[in-house]
Amino acid sequence: MANGRRRLSEVGLTALRLGLTSFGGPVAHIGYFRQTYVSRKKWLSDEQFADLTALCQFLPGPASSQLGMAIGIGRAGMLGGIVSWLGFTLPSALLLTAFAFLARHGAIADAGWLRGLNLAAVAVVAHAVWSMGRTLAPDKPRIAMVAASAAFAIAVPGAIGQLAPIALCGIAGAMLLKPRTDEKRPTNASPSAAEERVPGNRKVAGAVGCLVLFAALLAGLPALAAAWPHSAAQLADIGYRAGSLVFGGGHVVLPMLHDEIVGGGFTDERSFLAGYGATQAVPGPLFTFAAYLGAASSTGTDSIFRAILLLISIFLPSFLLVAGVLPFWGRLREFRTTRAALSGVNASVVGILLAALYDPVWIGTIHTEKELIAAGAGFLAIAVWGCPPWLLAVAAAAIGWLLYS
Repeated sequence: MANGRRRLSEVGLTALRLGLTSFGGPVAHIGYFRQTYVSRKKWLSDEQFADLTALCQFLPGPASSQLGMAIGIGRAGMLGGIVSWLGFTLPSALLLTAFAFLARHGAIADAGWLRGLNLAAVAVVAHAVWSMGRTLAPDKPRIAMVAASAAFAIAVPGAIGQLAPIALCGIAGAMLLKPRTDEKRPTNASPSAAEERVPGNRKVAGAVGCLVLFAALLAGLPALAAAWPHSAAQLADIGYRAGSLVFGGGHVVLPMLHDEIVGGGFTDERSFLAGYGATQAVPGPLFTFAAYLGAASSTGTDSIFRAILLLISIFLPSFLLVAGVLPFWGRLREFRTTRAALSGVNASVVGILLAALYDPVWIGTIHTEKELIAAGAGFLAIAVWGCPPWLLAVAAAAIGWLLYS
C-alpha cells in the first residue's frame, strides 16, 4: 500500500514538473518525456517508449498527453493515469483560464522569451531523434524505414502522413525483420509493458468498460446537445467530439473548435485568436486551449465551470481509449510476429519524429545563423553535458528575452 502511494506521488510530481517545463508542442513533449521517463527515471526502455508512442499515434486525440497517461497507468494503475494527466495538464489549463479572465490579448507569439523556448524545443527534439535512432534503427532495413517514413510524412502532411508509414513499416517489419531476443527491461521499468502480457479478468473488464463508455458518450452527447442548444451539454459534446475524432495533434483540432465555438456563438473571432496566441506561450498540451475557450464562453463562476467541463470533455476520450486499448496492446506485443512488426513501427516513429523536427520545428524556428548556433549549442548541452531539458528551457527563455526583446 505504501509502495503504491509512493509510486502514485512520484508519477504526479514527475508529470507536474513536465507540465511546468514542457514547451514547444507535442513533438517536443515526446522529447521531454523520453529524457525524463527513459533516460533519467528508467521506467521504460527505448523500445517500450517507442511502442507506446506508436500506439498513441494510432489513436485520435493529443498523442503526447496520451503517452503520459499510458506511462502513468503502467507505473501506478488507473489512478496513475489520471494523476499523470492532471500534473501535465493543470499548469497550462490554469494559466489559460487566467488569460481568459484577465483578457490578456497581447501579441505574445513574437515575445523574445518564447522564441528562446522554441530554440530549446529544436534541441530537445533533435536529441530525441538522435538517441532513439541509434537504438531503434541499428541496421540498414530500419534506417531505410526511417528515411522513407520521414519523406512520406513531409510529403503528405496530416494524419495520413503519420498513420500510413507506421502501418506500412509494421507490415514490412513483420515480413523482413527478426525480433530481438536480447531485449531487457530496465530494473525499475513500468510493469505494464511486459507484465500485462496476459491481462486478468478484472483488467479486461475494465478495458472493455472504458471502450463501451467511449462509444456511448460519442453517440449520446450529440442527443443531449440537440435537446439543450447553446448550453453546457453542447460544450461537452463539442469537446468530446474534438477529442474523439481528430488525428494529428493539437494544431489539427483548432479548425473544429473554431467552427463549433465561434460558429456556435460561444465566443467571437478576436477572443478565439487571442486565446490561441496565449496558448503558444504556455507549457503543456495545446488541447488545454479548451480551458480558455470554456472560460471565455461565459462570465462569473459559470466560466470556471465551463472551463473545467470543456477541458475534461476534450481529454476524456483520450483516457478512455488509452485505458481500453493498453492491456490488449501489452498482450499483442509479446507475439513473435508482433514484435517483428513493432521493430518496423518503432523505426517509422523515428522517421515521423525526424519529419516533425524538419517541419514544423526546424522550419518554424531556425531562420538565422544565430538561431542555428543557439539550437546546436542546446543540443550539445543535452547530448554531451547532460543538461536537463527544463534547465535548458529556462536558459533559452532568458537568452531569447535578451536577444529578441
